[in-house]
Parts: sequence; C-alpha cells; structure tokens
Amino acid sequence: MRKTPSLAVRTGLIGLSVALGSPGTAIASGFALPEISTAGIGTANAMVANPVDPGAFAYNPAAMGFHGKSSLALGTLFVAPSFEVDNAAGTQESEGADWLVAPLIQGALRLNERWWIGFGANAPFGLETRWGAGTFRPLAGELPAPPPLPEPTIPLSPQPLQSKLEITDLVPTATFRVNEALSVSAGLDYYWAKSAVLNSSLAALEGDGTGWGYNLGFLLQQGPFSLGANYHSAATIEVSGDYRPRSRNLVILERLAPAENAELDLNLPWRLQLGLRYAFTERLAIEADWTRTGWSEFDEIQVWGKRSGALLQEDLNDWSDANAYRFGVTYQWRPETVLRFGYSFDETGQPERFFSPRVPDNDRHLFGIGIGQDLGNGWAVDAGYMYVRFEDRDYRSATPYTGGGNINGTDALDGRYEASAHLVGVDVRKSF
Repeated sequence: MRKTPSLAVRTGLIGLSVALGSPGTAIASGFALPEISTAGIGTANAMVANPVDPGAFAYNPAAMGFHGKSSLALGTLFVAPSFEVDNAAGTQESEGADWLVAPLIQGALRLNERWWIGFGANAPFGLETRWGAGTFRPLAGELPAPPPLPEPTIPLSPQPLQSKLEITDLVPTATFRVNEALSVSAGLDYYWAKSAVLNSSLAALEGDGTGWGYNLGFLLQQGPFSLGANYHSAATIEVSGDYRPRSRNLVILERLAPAENAELDLNLPWRLQLGLRYAFTERLAIEADWTRTGWSEFDEIQVWGKRSGALLQEDLNDWSDANAYRFGVTYQWRPETVLRFGYSFDETGQPERFFSPRVPDNDRHLFGIGIGQDLGNGWAVDAGYMYVRFEDRDYRSATPYTGGGNINGTDALDGRYEASAHLVGVDVRKSF
C-alpha cells in the first residue's frame, strides 16, 4: 500500500523531480530532438511528405512504398549545445558535454510490389545539462549541524546540478502500397532510456527503463503534389534506479530519506506531423510541414520508493501542447548530387509559471543545410548541418520562493537565459 510522504522525504527529492521535469539539452520544443535522419537535418525536419528521398523514411515510413529498392542507412548525429544565464551570481555557463552523440539508423526491406518492412533507431528525446555549484543563489539558507557531525552546515535548498537523459527509439514498421498514389504504414515505438542521471545539491538518482508506443502514417502523391502525415502515440517509460542522499548528515537530521531503490514514470508526448510538398520541376521541390507535440501529457512527476512504498516526490509541470512550422527545399544540382535547405520555428511548451533552469526553454529558430551524394553501385552518402538559436528569455517571476517546495516558476531562478546549438549529421546508405 502506498504511504503518505513525510516532509523530510518530500524535501529530499525535490531536486530529482525538478531534474527530470525540466530537461536541459532540448533542440526542439521541450526535450524533443526531432532530427532523426541526416537528410532531415538539411531540411529542418520538413520530410514527412517526401516520396523521393530515402531520408524521409524515419519521418514517415509510408514513404518506403514509393521506392523500388531495399536500403540500409547507418549514421550518427552530433549535438553541441550551449546554455548561459546572467543572474545575481554573475554570468554562468552550463557545463554539459561538448558533443552529444545519437544513432541515425534506417533500414527498408522491399518484400514485393506492395509490402515493405522497415526498422529505425534514433533518439527523438534527450538532454544533458550541468550547472556548477553556486550558479543560483541559496534558496532557503542552511541548517546548522550539531556536534559531532563533521559538516558545519547542511544545505536545505534543491540546487539543480546535473540532468542527463538518453532515450533511443527502436521503430519496427510495415508499409503497404494501396495503389499508385497512396501508401500507408503502421509500427511500434520501443523507447529505451538507457541513461537517466538526475542530480541536485541534495540527492542523486541514476537509473534506466523502457516503454512502448505506436506510430501510423500515410503518403499520397498526385502529380507534383504529395501529402503526408505521421503520428507517434504518447508513451510512458518506467524508470528504475538508485536514490542516494548527497550527505549522510541530511539523513541523520531526518531531512532526507535514506538510500533506496526508486521508480518513476516518465510520460513522453504524442507527436503529429503533417506535410505538403510541391515539385516545381524534376530538380526543384519545396515542402511545408506543421508539427504538433502533445506536451500536455507531461503533467506531473511522481517518484516512489520501492522499499518503503512512499511517495517520495510529486511535482507538477503542466506543460502545454506546442506547434512547430517547418519549411524545406531540395534541389537536384547534378544527377548525382542533391542540395537541401530548411528553416523551422518551434514553439516552447513550457509555461512561465513552471520555468526551470534545467531547460531554459523558449521559442527557437532552426536553420539547416545539407547535401546528398550518389557514389554509384548503390552507395550514397549524406551530410547535414543545423544551427539552432533560442530566443533569449528574460525571466522575472512575481512568485517568491519560500523554501521546501518546488522552485520552478519562482524568483529564485530570475535571470536572462541564452541558448544555442550546433548539430552535424552524416550517414552512408546502400541500396540493393
């Protein structure tokens, strides 16, 4: 039977739920990372209605139905994010990894004239951020430690330190060519959170977990026009890990629960992408896409102790669904060379009242450029680069932080936040 959480336990895991509830390396709305193929990087992710480029398979598996060959693409996405805050403590930069790495794998097996089987591996969600100690001002002072405890004081406020979340999506799909104009697809999403590191100044949680979802898509082509859509359902990843207080004195003074195994449910949003493509000539085509991400699924975080059965933390996020508007251009420069260009405007789903430095999230602009080169004998290589510029967020809250509870949306986090990112993708493809 679930137990009611004590004040000591609630205080202890504030930082953990804030860490997960406010991710840090987000290249699209929230902690989504929609760059799931190298070709898509070049077109700023406007690929869902493309029946020509194999790079569209990851965005819409129904596109496989318009290709006469099987293929396998192996690639890697490199992400270099940068976060900075200018607050009362001065100008501070996030100390995250210089480059994050994610897989870009997509296979398409043509069974006959009507059926294809696909398999993809990518990272549609992820984050990493590390704020140094002292980035944010003390929130609730310190508790004197009575002798003979070795530490003179005990921190009481949940200072955010490190968040890292690596999620890989394994995507088996089946595609059916209904007729010359229409192709449909259906598949599964197997999400693997292979690394969840959630640290604060009070406690740490490390774990992993898995969850299931599904996806549906269609692609319709009529002359120079093509219309495509792809939907990924919401999913829940059950994360299990080890909870550890950062100081034994906090346990002795009954401010934190002792170390134990913990679990929480991470709710991933649904994603709907619609696209319209028009081919002006055999060489030049444009595509406009609209993406809706269901961040309202990401409403709360609950952390439970496996041994005690206690609700260690319940944290409200209350994010809103968000839109993205994408525009891509492809130009067949030479018979063996295609050029790609793209721009995207992504809205944030994080409301002001739940702002957090774990993700100084805001509306952002994405600029992409890429190239695809046919090497002959079924071989091809793709490369893409994207620059992401977050709009600066001058955050000033009228809600005072009074200690103990959630720091999200309070004046403890006041400051001017800036962020940007560089993304590079490369893959090699073999058609057979």
